Amino acid sequence: MQIRARMSMSADGYVTTPNGWPALTADPAFVSGESHGIREFLAGCEAALMGRTTFEPALTNDRWPWPNLDVFVLGSHRPDGTPDHVTTDSDPVRLLEKLRSANRGGDVHLIGGPRTIGAFHALGALDTLELVVLPLLFGGGMQLTPMLRPDTGLTFQRERALPGGSVEIVYSCSGSRTELPSKPVSQR
Repeated sequence: MQIRARMSMSADGYVTTPNGWPALTADPAFVSGESHGIREFLAGCEAALMGRTTFEPALTNDRWPWPNLDVFVLGSHRPDGTPDHVTTDSDPVRLLEKLRSANRGGDVHLIGGPRTIGAFHALGALDTLELVVLPLLFGGGMQLTPMLRPDTGLTFQRERALPGGSVEIVYSCSGSRTELPSKPVSQR
């Protein structure tokens, strides 16, 4: 199992537009139906791991965004309308243990903003960082880097051109990591 974060960002380093929308939503190539490699990425994933802020908008979608994935949500409460099969926990260590216990060998898509990605990286649970750099300049928005430490080691794995001038860049991650307990964490 590998935990893989995949994020889109503007060429000037923002993962959201200045008004807070995910960067990918501003790309005309994506809006017109290009997948930017997400279908291929998800083909190897069996679970989605995310923060509550990313998860909650899905509860009002007409279509469940993760129909073939087990879903794990980091959050202080279980939002109203959360399907029974979704696992939630406020503690990232416990949530990670639940995810690992349920894993059948597939990869995990780590979805979320810089805080969520930073939290799981601090636990040593971020194996790859996959960036889709869009040919757009936002001049503002949320950056990915505030929650990743300067000692995060990124090792280049591969790149490829995507529709509309976007580029996918894949890095393996290393750096200082907090060790997880070797035995299951008890529930509070």
